[in-house]
Parts: sequence; structure tokens; C-alpha cells
Amino acid sequence: MSGSIVSLAIKEEDAMKFLASQTHIGTPNVSLHMQQYVYKRRSDGTHIINLNKTWEKLLLAARAIAAIENPADVVVVSARPFAHRALMKYAAHTGATPIFGRFAPGALTNQVQKNYREPRVIIISDPTIDHQVVTEASYANVPVISFVNTDSPLKLVDIAIPCNNKGAQSLGLMWWFLAREVLSLRGKISRQTGFFLDGLEVMPDLYFFRDPAEQEKEEAQQEAAAAAERAQTESAHVYEGPIDFAAQPEIKDWAAEAATDNWAQPAAAGTGGDWNQATTNNW
Repeated sequence: MSGSIVSLAIKEEDAMKFLASQTHIGTPNVSLHMQQYVYKRRSDGTHIINLNKTWEKLLLAARAIAAIENPADVVVVSARPFAHRALMKYAAHTGATPIFGRFAPGALTNQVQKNYREPRVIIISDPTIDHQVVTEASYANVPVISFVNTDSPLKLVDIAIPCNNKGAQSLGLMWWFLAREVLSLRGKISRQTGFFLDGLEVMPDLYFFRDPAEQEKEEAQQEAAAAAERAQTESAHVYEGPIDFAAQPEIKDWAAEAATDNWAQPAAAGTGGDWNQATTNNW
């Protein structure tokens, strides 16, 4: 798809992302139609996916998705638990309609059903797990774009993107690449500036699956670190010994000082005399 266009060719940094996420790692098994996407086979029997063909099919899928006028007509489906976060982020960034968890049979064919939809294109993560979606899409004449591995069946799949769809990081990276290319073709972002939305850069790890157990473990570690820091702060206050009262300034008798004030003197003549003598009068 890229041909001789330099801007569409795979960049070195994108290829490094593929390698870091192990997108090129396939399975020991290979189907008949997936042999064209295999680069070679390792000594342990694992097949290696050709990343150049992965990039070409990724651009083809992005062009097909960008051709849809209404982004909500693009439906993304995946029954894999570690792909739900990637689907949520892809739908939020591109405006697609996500379907999480189990796909209800008849959602594309039964008009009486509450969750009935009429999409223009469907994107799935694995044709083996999401086989119900592929079957119903064929009944409704809806094209299917799927991420496939070396052992995935390509029957009824219109655009197959070869990659490691069994790895959490690899699958999240593929959804991130697809969202970036779709937004670039729609003119939302630029290839020169990168994947920026609302002034913030969208990193690939935003699409990665996060295990709830690992999140709880990280929160517990942060709480333990905060408690240790508080304990260290409290222990920093060192006891300086008893207070030396002899070194304090002398405290005078306030009653003796008050006796020398003017207000305690007898009043002037004509004002009623000493107010202390008022107690001897017969009230």
C-alpha cells in the first residue's frame, strides 16, 4: 500500500515498537492462507510474521475505515478480556461503536433484538474467538477487518492484519497503530507532529491491558511508601531534653505592678472619694 511514498513507509521507531511488543512472534502452527505472511520459522518451531506485510495490511484497513462517513457505523468487537481497554480507547478516539464481552447472537440479523445494529464495517481481534460476529457479518454483507495470527482462519475475513493477537501488549499496540492511522487519514492529526489529541500525546501503553491484581499491588506499594515517609518525617523531630527555666526571663508579680497604677489611687475631690470606702456605707 505504501509503494514508493516515503510518508507511508514504516519508520524505524514504529518497527522498534513492533519488536518491543513482540508483534512479530507467531505460533508453532500455521494455516494455509497465513503462509504468505510468515517470514521464517525459528529453531524452536515458532513462526515469525513479516512486519512489512503487517504494516501494509494495517494501512489498507485504515483506508477502508477512514472511508466511512459516520464513525459510529464502525463497530469494534472483541471477546478477549485484555482487549477491552484497547477497544474502549479506540472507540473514544475515533468515534467507533464498541461491543464488550460476549457478542449477543442476532445483533446483526435480528431486527427485533434490542441491541440490533447495522454497521458499515466490523473490526475484531481474533476470528477464532469472535467467530459468531464473523458468521453474522457474512449474513448481513458487512465487511470484517480482523487481527490474525499464523494459526487463525481467514474464512469470511475481508482484511486480515497479521500480528500476534494473543499478547496483551501486542494487541494493544495494533489498536493504537490503527487508531493513529485512521485519525491521520481523516485529518485529525498529522504524521509530522505525532499522535496528539487535545494537546496531549497518546502513548501506546494507554491501550495496554492492566491487570486489576497488579493495580491493587501497585496501590498497596504506594500506600506503604507514603506510610514509611510519614514515619520518617515524625522521627526527624529529636527530643532536646528538659526545659531550663533558669534561662527564661524573670516573671514579675502582676498584682504588685497593678497596685502602682493610677487607677488604684484615690479619686479626685468632688468625685465621691475613695471607691474602696463605698463598702462601709449603709446600702
